[in-house]
Amino acid sequence: MKKQKHSISVISPIYNSEQSINELFERIEKVLMNNYHDYEIILVNDSSQDNSGKIIYELGQKFNFVKDIHFSRNYGQHNALLCGIRAAKNDIIVTLDDDLQNPPEEIPKMTKKLDEGYDVVYGVAEKEMHGIFRNFGSISIKFILKKIMNIDFVGSVSDFRVFKKELRNSFSDYNGSFVFIDVLLSWGTGLFCSVKVNQDKRKFGKSNYTFRSLINHALNMIIGFSAAPLKMVSFIGFLFSFIGILVFLYIIGEYLLYGSEVPGFPFLASIISFFSGIQLLITGFIGEYLARLYFRSMNKPTYTIKKYLE
Repeated sequence: MKKQKHSISVISPIYNSEQSINELFERIEKVLMNNYHDYEIILVNDSSQDNSGKIIYELGQKFNFVKDIHFSRNYGQHNALLCGIRAAKNDIIVTLDDDLQNPPEEIPKMTKKLDEGYDVVYGVAEKEMHGIFRNFGSISIKFILKKIMNIDFVGSVSDFRVFKKELRNSFSDYNGSFVFIDVLLSWGTGLFCSVKVNQDKRKFGKSNYTFRSLINHALNMIIGFSAAPLKMVSFIGFLFSFIGILVFLYIIGEYLLYGSEVPGFPFLASIISFFSGIQLLITGFIGEYLARLYFRSMNKPTYTIKKYLE
C-alpha cells in the first residue's frame, strides 16, 4: 500500500473513557502506520475520574509517537482540543472523539481531500448515532453558527475534522477560557468541505453531553464569539421605545379627544411590568458581556497542564 506524503497528528480529548482507549489507540496506530510516513497520537486527559489518565500515561511511556497530556481540572472538550492542536508537530491535524464513534479508518479518505485545495475537511456521518437531545443540540448549534455567526459551512460541522496545521496561526494568541474550535478555524480560512463517513454506535457508557450542557455550550458560543446578542437587544430597545411612544400618544389622544384619562390600573401595571422585563433582558445580555471582559482581564487560563503522578 502506497503511503500518503502527509505527516499527521491525531488528537483525541479523553474523559472517563478507560474502556475504549486501548481499542481507539490500536485502531489509530494501525491506520497511521499503514498510510503515513510520519505520525503522532496526542491524547489529552481532561481530568478524568476513572483510570483514563493512567492508561494514556502508560501509552506515552511505551510509544515515542504518543503524547499524553493531563489537565489539572476539567476544562471541556474544545479546550482539550486546543491544547492538543498547539502541541501538534506535523503538517496535518486530525481530531476525533474518544467514544469510538468516529472510525479512524476513515482518516485517509479525509486527508486526501486536502490535496484538492481545501484547508478543513469534516467527516459527516451518513446517519447520526446520538440520542434525541444530542441531535437536537447539534442542530441548534449548527443553526446558530449559520444564522448568527455567518458560517456557511455549518451543515458539515462535526467533531471529526482534518485540517492544515498552519491554520492555528490565526488563533495562536487566543487565550480566552471559552473555546469553540470550528469558529477559531473559520478565522483562518473559508476553504471547508466534508466527506461522508461511517459512524459506529457507542460501545461503552453514555455521552457526557446533557441537554443542559448543550444549551450552555450554545450560549457560550453565541456570547463568546459574536456581537449578535448586543445587536438584538439594541433592536429590541429601539422597537419597544417606539411602542412606548405610541402608547404615550394614545393616552394623550384620549385626553384631548374625550377629556379623560385612560382608565384601568391593570393596563398601567401590565405596561410597566412588560417594559421592566425588557430592560432586565437587555441588562442581562450586557452583563454577560461585561462578565466575560472581567474574566478576560483576570487572565483565566484556557487550560492548565499538570504532570501525571502515578
